[in-house]
Amino acid sequence: METEVMRGTTQRDAGWVLRAAVGADVEVIAELRAAVLRADLERLGRYDEQRVRQRLRDSFSPQHTSIVTIDDEMAGCVTVRPADDRWLLEHFYLAPRHQGQGLGSAVLRAVLERADAQGMTVRLNVLQGSGARRLYERHGFVVEAEDPIDVFMVRPRSGC
Repeated sequence: METEVMRGTTQRDAGWVLRAAVGADVEVIAELRAAVLRADLERLGRYDEQRVRQRLRDSFSPQHTSIVTIDDEMAGCVTVRPADDRWLLEHFYLAPRHQGQGLGSAVLRAVLERADAQGMTVRLNVLQGSGARRLYERHGFVVEAEDPIDVFMVRPRSGC
């Protein structure tokens, strides 16, 4: 399996492009994560100003992360990490001003098309009560398990 799952994905017709992340992107992604997750984490009583950023820093993997750009400006990011016989969709964040316009669906479709082409199952987790869960359900993800904080979801490989 290729380690750089999403490298080279381009959707110029749709107005966005994925570029390879570099180590220097970690802090801007950590800030994006804090902004995007804040409301849900506060609702769950789990928001910590430092921890929300540090968790991204601790798991940041530039070789598996792509930056979503629109007109050469960062609009979001997505990490797709290979794990055994599946992919883990992690750190999929869009700046609030780019949410609700179809960009998340477009990026997710690109990820899932690549997964289907390689016969891969995709797993992820989303915070309880997050609106992102509806996005994932629309794209074929189903709940595997839940706990008080997270919903663990899977999208079987194409044809399964």
